[in-house]
Amino acid sequence: MKKKVVLPLLAVLVVGGAASWWWGARQAATSVAAQQQQPASGGNGAAGASGAPALVTLAQVRRQDVPITVQVNGSVVSLNSVDLRPQVTNTVREVHVKEGQFVKAGQLLFTLDERADQANLAKAKAQQLKDEATLADLERQYRRNQELLAQNFISKSAADATLSQMEAQRAAVAADKAAVQAAQVSLSYSTLRAPIAGRIGAVNIYPGSLVQPTGSLLTITQLDPIAVSFPVPEDKLQDLLAAARGHTPVRAVVPGRKPVQGTLDFVDNTVDPQIGTVRAKAVFDNADQTLWPGQFVETHVTVSTLKDATVIPAASVMLLADGSSVYVVDEQRTAARRKVEALYTFGTQVAVKGLQAGEQVVVEGKQNVRPGGKVRTDAPAQPAQPVSPAGGPAPSRGPTGPGAASAAPDAAAVARSRA
Repeated sequence: MKKKVVLPLLAVLVVGGAASWWWGARQAATSVAAQQQQPASGGNGAAGASGAPALVTLAQVRRQDVPITVQVNGSVVSLNSVDLRPQVTNTVREVHVKEGQFVKAGQLLFTLDERADQANLAKAKAQQLKDEATLADLERQYRRNQELLAQNFISKSAADATLSQMEAQRAAVAADKAAVQAAQVSLSYSTLRAPIAGRIGAVNIYPGSLVQPTGSLLTITQLDPIAVSFPVPEDKLQDLLAAARGHTPVRAVVPGRKPVQGTLDFVDNTVDPQIGTVRAKAVFDNADQTLWPGQFVETHVTVSTLKDATVIPAASVMLLADGSSVYVVDEQRTAARRKVEALYTFGTQVAVKGLQAGEQVVVEGKQNVRPGGKVRTDAPAQPAQPVSPAGGPAPSRGPTGPGAASAAPDAAAVARSRA
């Protein structure tokens, strides 16, 4: 009975001891492999801490003329816009245009009912003819009276009376002529023509509609040439006024379209005290209708030019607590920090003071550079990693080669010694 209990216990103890020995040998092998890899990584860390040259990208300082451009948002405005209204209350007889149509100056747009005006004109002309006939008769009477007066057949007062009647009739004829002109003006109101060339807007008038002087028939807007109105900061006012004396170029940028070139045409006489800007206007040729009234555009106006300025990439400038600085690299690839003064930034470049043409500055990798440290511009080639058929790095299979063959017996020996 005792043998039946002891034998299973011995078997359990033997199996447990073997499992414990196997687990200890595996942990020892892992520890040895980690110790063999640690010196290599530690060596790299020591090399990095020993001040190896930092990998950077350099750019050469150059000199060029830099135009100072003010970039603001402007709005497109028409140089001429006319709100067409009738002069009289009348009925529309015919509409000669369609909405959205381009018209020329003087082109016929609407015709009103002119029958009443034609009748008034005919009446005025008839009255003029009547009075002119009466005036002709009085002139003949006056000439006869002058002959009779010379022969003493009539008195002087009778001749003077005829003269007065003749002068009054001349005044009546002049009034008739004025009435005819007034009737002609009234008749001209029955035809409405375009006062300027441009594009008409919506037309809500149709034949038979009753129009009045208080109502607008349509709006004509000039599109070519066209203007862009934009605000300029007041600190650029003097430069803008100096530039306005010549043909200052202005560029309008419309998203998705080619920039349009224009000329500065107007600078307002008052600075807006609320926002500190002065209103300016530029004129553009707009034959292809790139600019449209009411449209917002990005406006670039050149107010002055920095002659022979020192230019470097804006990414090379460091904004530190004591001001702006750059790293300058000499021929020995030694970096030195130098303070600069930024004058004007345009795009990815900046005009500065404190550098000479031909010097080299650090653009990328500034965070790894120290004053007086060495730099390098070309990195050594990195060994290519094997690629698995799936497209990623191949899975690691552990150490290979002669070193791996010798490392395995050492790990096994340590495991056996620990067991």
